Amino acid sequence: TDRKKLHTAPVGQVFRLRPFHVLVATGGGYAGYRKYEDYKIEQMEKKGIEVPVKLASEWEVALYKSVPTRLLSRAWGRLNQVELPTWLRKPVYSLYIWTFGVNMKEAAVEDLHHYRNLSEFFRRKLKPQARPVCCLHNSVVSPSDGKILNFGQVKNCEVEQVKGVTYSLESFLGPRVCREELHFSHSPPGNSFQQQLVTKEGNELYHCVIYLAPGDYHCFHSPTDWRVSHRRHFPGSLMSVNPGVARWIKELFCHNERVVLTGDWKYGFFSLTAVGATNVGSIRIYFDQDLHTNSPSYSKGSYNDFSFVSNNNKEGIPMRKGEHLGEFNLGSTIVLIFEAPKDFKFHLKAGQKIRFGEALGSL
Repeated sequence: TDRKKLHTAPVGQVFRLRPFHVLVATGGGYAGYRKYEDYKIEQMEKKGIEVPVKLASEWEVALYKSVPTRLLSRAWGRLNQVELPTWLRKPVYSLYIWTFGVNMKEAAVEDLHHYRNLSEFFRRKLKPQARPVCCLHNSVVSPSDGKILNFGQVKNCEVEQVKGVTYSLESFLGPRVCREELHFSHSPPGNSFQQQLVTKEGNELYHCVIYLAPGDYHCFHSPTDWRVSHRRHFPGSLMSVNPGVARWIKELFCHNERVVLTGDWKYGFFSLTAVGATNVGSIRIYFDQDLHTNSPSYSKGSYNDFSFVSNNNKEGIPMRKGEHLGEFNLGSTIVLIFEAPKDFKFHLKAGQKIRFGEALGSL
């Protein structure tokens, strides 16, 4: 008689889970598992053990894409813009510096109290002489600091994102840009997308993939003297692009949000693509004020075109080698795809670290 009555609710109400919560829980848990797998792969690489290629199945990719990375990236971007109290700045930035190995001696402003928020710290500028630009006349320089994931000739309309894992050239760049917007001559007739991009007889199509880690310098620059004629923005997923995930998901760069800049240099076609990633929804191109990435209005499989060639501007946007071009709001990936004569040679090794201004290759 002294026992209290317990008021219970139907089991269905207590354990009612919405589909969104299930997706976040399962997708987030699986993403954590993948992070652990990436760590194991990094340890194997450090020991010189060759890592076998194991591609994700369709259901694994779908599960990973179920994580609301676009929403999380926008939330992270807003958090980064919150002004930190002066007393908190040094401890927060020092932890980041220690975690990712940031070299603040190269920063234009070394005083950590100067950076009002994380976003300003991520986008810090370098001292003027910190990155001398290679002065070889026929060279292509690295547009950013980072790690070389892959490089070489494009073959069979496929590009390697890492060794053994490829993606479609046409899926990555999208349909060919209208020839009238570009300044070079008409390409010789060819059946493949790759042949249509090569405009001069005897030339080949080359590619180079550079991964920017969170601790790297986050701005990117012009890799050579060229003219930007066209911008294509692909709204897409924001999956991680670190080397472990790039080895796991085929056509990862085709899934993710990216900004493709195309134009020409002295040898023909030239393109630079900035690929977004988790927490890197913000891709900024300095001369393109109309570009807005990671917008809430996301249409899967779509892309937006913008031409810099007009009646008032027949030349597009001229860029000089080493000139500031844009920035990420954290690390990500840059892909160069360009045309050059057959005697173009890369001066690289897969997996090596490179800094902005160092030569990728030359004639």
